[in-house]
Amino acid sequence: MMAPYWLEWLELLLRWLHLLVGVAWIGASLHFVLVDRSLISDPEDDAVKGRFWAIHGGGVYQFTKYNLAPPEWPATLHWSKWEAYTTWLTGMGLLTLIYYLRSDAYLVGAGKWVTEPSQAIWVSLGLIASSLALYEGLIRSPLARRTVLFAALITVLVLILCWLSAQLLSNRAAFIHVGVILGSIMVGNVFFGIIPAQKAFVVAVQAGRDPDLALTLAARHRSFFNNYLTMPVLFCMVSLHFPLLYQHSLNFLGLFLVMFAGAVARHFFNLRHLNILHWRYLWIAAGLIALTMLLLRPPVLDDINAPSALSATVESIEPALTKAEIDGLMMTHCANCHSASPTHPGFATAPGGLYFVDQEDLLRQKARAASAIGSGYMPLGNMTKLSRAERARLMRYLITSEAKDGA
Repeated sequence: MMAPYWLEWLELLLRWLHLLVGVAWIGASLHFVLVDRSLISDPEDDAVKGRFWAIHGGGVYQFTKYNLAPPEWPATLHWSKWEAYTTWLTGMGLLTLIYYLRSDAYLVGAGKWVTEPSQAIWVSLGLIASSLALYEGLIRSPLARRTVLFAALITVLVLILCWLSAQLLSNRAAFIHVGVILGSIMVGNVFFGIIPAQKAFVVAVQAGRDPDLALTLAARHRSFFNNYLTMPVLFCMVSLHFPLLYQHSLNFLGLFLVMFAGAVARHFFNLRHLNILHWRYLWIAAGLIALTMLLLRPPVLDDINAPSALSATVESIEPALTKAEIDGLMMTHCANCHSASPTHPGFATAPGGLYFVDQEDLLRQKARAASAIGSGYMPLGNMTKLSRAERARLMRYLITSEAKDGA
């Protein structure tokens, strides 16, 4: 197996490339939606569907959309496809590098339906493939032409996907997999629908035939559907930084509500491109975020008298941990990853830049430690077998102790 140092460099480069091509793909997608929705018709030219004027970088640009083909076929025609393909390829590379090669740490979680790392990898691949197959079956069915009903069905299926992923895989992996699946659906729209329709269009026009209008409209439908998935997918990409969301018992609902808020906010901008301002959609999105914040609010960690299940649990545990016991627990359950020289085979440096040697270090990161330990996220996959009693006693120590400078 590759040394952890080189694995981390490979992860860094893959993640950087994934971000770069993802920005290129989503940026181009959002721009083309803006252009397509903002076209101004030209009554003097029947061949032109509409024009869009813009100023950028000190210059004025005109975008022209033709009903069929331009009077003269361009020598160079740009195809927007490799931005999508490379985004998916680099994303799958990251999924393999982080979640498959280190499945024991990141893919499986305590209390989940799948507990064996090797089985979790197959479950992951099966979930991605079956979700994509289900979507392709639906988008090709007559149901796809009933836009509102189709959107409602997809919304329900995404909610089920959020819940199912959270039952099968570790919490962090569940969030990432929802993003991978939605991103795969977006790439599938490009590969299975949009590009084939564009190729058929070019062949028909160059042969002097009328293109298949139904095929063209279906491709436009897929492209517009991708537009609504951009913000949910972007949120999934950054969600691994926020354990306060993915470690909650209602994490699947929180993920769904935040993604739904993103799609609703996107609808506001799609209407705005048509010079239709419905501010209520932004208010609805803000309300969904506020609802999520209230639903996922954690127990009060700095108030020992708070009437919470957590406080009641830790107050009943005696005796309190001694300094030596705390240091021993940290050396056993934390220092294998969070040290200057991690002994865990998957890490060359401490994750998150956090170093834990003794209780002083623990108290400096009291808020983050309480969230990770209390939720069960740490130790990763509980590979060091931290018992429930030890976890509860550590939580009592964190609740009743004063945070140190730098916390």
